[in-house]
Amino acid sequence: MREMEVHEEAEAREQAEPEGARRATGGSATVVSAGSRPVVPDPEVLEKARRRRFSAAYKLEVLQEADACSEPGEIGALLRREGLYSSLLSKWRQQREEGTLEGLRPKKRGRKARPRNPLARRVAELERDNERLRKKLEQAETIIDVQKKLSRILGTDGES
Repeated sequence: MREMEVHEEAEAREQAEPEGARRATGGSATVVSAGSRPVVPDPEVLEKARRRRFSAAYKLEVLQEADACSEPGEIGALLRREGLYSSLLSKWRQQREEGTLEGLRPKKRGRKARPRNPLARRVAELERDNERLRKKLEQAETIIDVQKKLSRILGTDGES
């Protein structure tokens, strides 16, 4: 019986709260569980924020919608609906005016890669070949030395 009263009390409190006083999750700050003790919900915050990326098609679509706005406040409503800032809109306009689709794609962040020397691959290839041939030469010299020693032991120094 007590459990039902607590539940009804919580529903009445929820209905009595004005709409603006609710949390972003849409519920009240505390939730009454079956054990009749308040449970605080986990905040809905991601561990690490992810950078938003917008495709060139999306940017062009938003720019077309913004260009079609003629009444005061329409652009603000568009930006709120899409969750964008006005600075993004002005940056996208500038990129559109430059006329490059590359400008509409997101830029790669971080350090720029060093340009590779075109001869570096060829040098590495020649060094590998040089090492392979050096090992082959060493093996051939070892075989020749063994053959010389064997011919001395057998007494056949090339005299027939």
